[in-house]
Amino acid sequence: MSDSREDVPARSQGGPLDVLWIFLKLGCTSFGGPVAHLGYFRNAFVERRGWLSEAAYADLVALCQFLPGPASSQVGFAIGLGRAGIPGALAAWLGFTLPSAALMLAFALGVGAVGDALGGGWIAGLKLAAVAVVANALLGMARTLCPDRSRATLAVAALCTVVALPGVWGQVGAILAAGLAGRLFLRAQARESGHGDLPVSVGRTTAIACLVLFFLLLGGLPLAAAMGQVQAVQLLDAFYRAGALVFGGGHVVLPLLQAEMVPTGLVGAETFLAGYGAAQALPGPLFSFSAFLGGSAGGVVASLVALGAIFLPGCLLVIGTLPFWARLRARTDMRAALMGVNAGVVGLLAAAFYDPVWTSAVHRPADVAVAAGAFLLLAVWKVSPVFVVGLGAVAGILLGAG
Repeated sequence: MSDSREDVPARSQGGPLDVLWIFLKLGCTSFGGPVAHLGYFRNAFVERRGWLSEAAYADLVALCQFLPGPASSQVGFAIGLGRAGIPGALAAWLGFTLPSAALMLAFALGVGAVGDALGGGWIAGLKLAAVAVVANALLGMARTLCPDRSRATLAVAALCTVVALPGVWGQVGAILAAGLAGRLFLRAQARESGHGDLPVSVGRTTAIACLVLFFLLLGGLPLAAAMGQVQAVQLLDAFYRAGALVFGGGHVVLPLLQAEMVPTGLVGAETFLAGYGAAQALPGPLFSFSAFLGGSAGGVVASLVALGAIFLPGCLLVIGTLPFWARLRARTDMRAALMGVNAGVVGLLAAAFYDPVWTSAVHRPADVAVAAGAFLLLAVWKVSPVFVVGLGAVAGILLGAG
């Protein structure tokens, strides 16, 4: 069920164009939000191509959970960075973001709604396919990252913390507590375990320069926006701050974007909500919603400014922290903390699997059947996620017509 190009050995798929092609396909088919995206990435780069070990991928996910910005996009950016340097990182971001950003810009410019002729069933089917993708990724990560009672307990504790304290602080608190518990109680496991190679293609000088640029833009753009009334600078400032100050992913950034766009009159309240609703039905990162807001406010150029600005801080932070992270994770005490963090991440993913992935997709017995069938194809028959997503859309159309 996979094409011949994807069966080529990983060593022959290392250039920026290869990275772009792989991420472009992911950008066209990765429905289901950031949790599902991590599942797609794990399948594509750990299981199928072997670009990263399971441990290295888990540590990369852990790092991006700590950083502000869109975690799944940052993971993809880091994978491209490790594979083909900064050109590869840009190729990964462009490939993963372009499909949804182009559709959001088209929507902003008044192009007809996607899928009207098919009704809403295809969207429901895509959500059911995402349930299977997330469940398969969650199961695989749990087997690897929670193989003993201690780490399984940490995962369940993190899940309970997030459920009891919904929001950003519950997530951050669960991760920090899991890391501390790991450092205290998982040293023996850390000494016995390997951590896998984490490819890093930038040095400390470049990393420090990116961190300095991150803070200069964070402090300087508001001043530049206040000194003039140039719309492009105002959009650059608003979307950069949104990307730099948000933890927890796309849904958490909405209040920041709403506060910047609606009261200022750049975008009407109804337009804002319409664009957000459309973004839910698209593959790729929810941060592509910025392309819609920029396009609604000022056309194509404004859309490109908004899109680049909201992703820029997260990308700068990945480049700025990855070289140091790669060294820190080699220490035994840090590996113990990472084991705790990774177990906590499994708990966070489990909580997100229930809400919003399961609760937004499964409403009737037929939905359970479609999700279970998709899971069977992924987990047992090893069918390509691209094919499973397509089948999910078809099943949703058939159910909607029935």
